[in-house]
Amino acid sequence: MSDSTDVVTQAPRLTSLAHGGGCGCKIAPGVLSELLANMPGMQAYSNLLVGTETADDAAVYQLNESQALIATTDFFMPVVDNPFDFGRIAATNALSDVYAMGGTPIMALAIVGMPINVLPHKDIARILEGGAAVCTQAGIPVAGGHSIDSVEPIYGLVALGLANPAQIKRNAQAKPGDVLILGKGLGIGVYSAALKKDQLDDAGYAAMIASTTQLNTPGIALAGLDGVHAMTDVTGFGLLGHALEIARGSGLTAEIDANRLPWLPGVVDLASRGFITGASGRNWQSYGDNIDTDPSLSDTTRALLADPQTSGGLLVSCHEDVADQVLSTFRDQGLDYAAVVGRMHAGPARVSVISGN
Repeated sequence: MSDSTDVVTQAPRLTSLAHGGGCGCKIAPGVLSELLANMPGMQAYSNLLVGTETADDAAVYQLNESQALIATTDFFMPVVDNPFDFGRIAATNALSDVYAMGGTPIMALAIVGMPINVLPHKDIARILEGGAAVCTQAGIPVAGGHSIDSVEPIYGLVALGLANPAQIKRNAQAKPGDVLILGKGLGIGVYSAALKKDQLDDAGYAAMIASTTQLNTPGIALAGLDGVHAMTDVTGFGLLGHALEIARGSGLTAEIDANRLPWLPGVVDLASRGFITGASGRNWQSYGDNIDTDPSLSDTTRALLADPQTSGGLLVSCHEDVADQVLSTFRDQGLDYAAVVGRMHAGPARVSVISGN
């Protein structure tokens, strides 16, 4: 029998250390609403342009006539096993909230919680390096942060940005007749479910990483377009959940055309084979009463519509006259999946899913 000192301990898979991963870790929207129900109002703070009232992507505080500070934080548990990729995905996701408000990032702080005696220190360092690499790509420093020893690995950022107060893009200013444009392909939750079961091939993993590490920089340019009325990013609540936030904030009905949705490669097939996250079902349970669906929709499509997106695309509500310009802005910056996915209509604050031609 060999001595125990000769045994080589293999590092655990990152995803094996977490009960959930990526934006699928988010507390379900219905539960979150209950938790926030007794939060104090923001009316006393006149310079606070955006608070918690409409579940927007970030807080916005006006500094002067030409500048507003955008502040947000986002962190989660691993959605992939590669430490560097995990850091990149988490950082890209956190910065997305600044872009979704129409802002330009200026600085980030790291949020780090790691099982320090379980995960190799070199892997933790690679997570931090991945996050820093994305911030360098965005042109900002990781200027500090905070770390703790935790049971599950957690990484993310506090992200700060600046914008002109007149160009802040909220999720609550959509207009009747607006076109809805989505900036990235859908299906990250499906990819992550397949990855956890070792059923995601190399092409699928490459597509997953390419999407989740692509910065939503078009938000900066879109903020300057008068015809762009509202923006948000699609993350853990799925396309339907974040469309519903726009609908509620704007007092309108959001219509989503299921036949026009841009799916990432292989996603529909994987979903039909049962690779669906538990978060998709929790999302439906939380907001399904506010969704009207076409009876012809398959169970697979229903699950995909609520699929939690990690570092997902911007969802833009704009006048149809600038729709082509919005699409060009996305595609010029390498977001080739950008597509018109629906419209806003006068009506109750709900989402209607159609299956048109």
